[in-house]
Amino acid sequence: MAHTAAGILRDRVQEAIVVMAGHPLPDAASVQAGRASLELARQAGDRALLVLLSGGASAMLCAPADGITLEEKAAATRVLMNTGVDIHDLNCVRKHLSDIKGGRLAAAARSSLTLAISDVHHPIEDDPATIGSGPTAADPTTFAQALEIASAVGELPAAVMNRLRRGAAGALEETIKPGDPRLRDAHFSIVGNRRTALAAAADCAGALGYAVAVVGEPTSGEANLAARTFMARAEQHFRDAGGPVCVLAAGETTVNVVGHGRGGRNQQFALAAAAELSSRRATVLVSAGTDGIDGPTPAAGALVESTTCDRAIRAGLSRERALADNDAYPCFERLGDLIVTGPTGTNVGDIQILLAE
Repeated sequence: MAHTAAGILRDRVQEAIVVMAGHPLPDAASVQAGRASLELARQAGDRALLVLLSGGASAMLCAPADGITLEEKAAATRVLMNTGVDIHDLNCVRKHLSDIKGGRLAAAARSSLTLAISDVHHPIEDDPATIGSGPTAADPTTFAQALEIASAVGELPAAVMNRLRRGAAGALEETIKPGDPRLRDAHFSIVGNRRTALAAAADCAGALGYAVAVVGEPTSGEANLAARTFMARAEQHFRDAGGPVCVLAAGETTVNVVGHGRGGRNQQFALAAAAELSSRRATVLVSAGTDGIDGPTPAAGALVESTTCDRAIRAGLSRERALADNDAYPCFERLGDLIVTGPTGTNVGDIQILLAE
């Protein structure tokens, strides 16, 4: 995004910050980027602030609120992710632990334009307040809602819970709300999302001779259940196909981490779907992150096909045990079925591609 914008704007850019920091958990570079971005916005004066925003900014652009350390915010994020909290609720909490999210970056500038690539699909698709935790968008959520979400999860750092309780009691300033005059000249536009990726994949599959079916609803919910839902929807398209068929879907699932293994939501999704493919010949499914990252692994996702379960058994692997322990990565690594792309330079969530005769 930065490279393209620089090529278009050239010498009109007076100062810029390009963020390459921690994801999915914030790190020291995230805090450095967050503080520098706030300072840039404050010093912009009459100049416009151009914000190129993508999914992942919740972690990559981080400015922990007063009384919250980076380690405490990262710990809270990890717990929320591992308990399967959806992106809307996760970012509700993160916004209320931040000095830059929930509209605060735009409020620091006199005028701004945000061009956003969206990885948000549920419950409100392409919600500006949720993408990257909404640093330039008004936030309708409250401290009280954040406290309710955090209390249901439990195990969050004491400083985090204390801040949320104080905020809910009215002792702290809320995030920037809709109608706030500080956002009067803050403009926001979606320039890419999951539908962009689906359209490109559909064009590619069509050119290869597949009959293409696109699942309209975003892939969402717990990964194991979402895999079964996707396969049930795909079954309808199989019955209608007279030749090779490609079924496409996109979105973002969650994983309720109860085991101690290694993997990501796409690997969990693919492994859960493997049993559904065992009775089908010449059928293959890929689930992968469009950013090239699936959880804390070097893989973007994984591939499963008709023989995956049989090959796993012959290799001495237990699919059921790997699913229960959230340990899909070693299983796919052993089978040679990981999808490894490296960073792709974009992030519109995850994509599922099923090919069948």
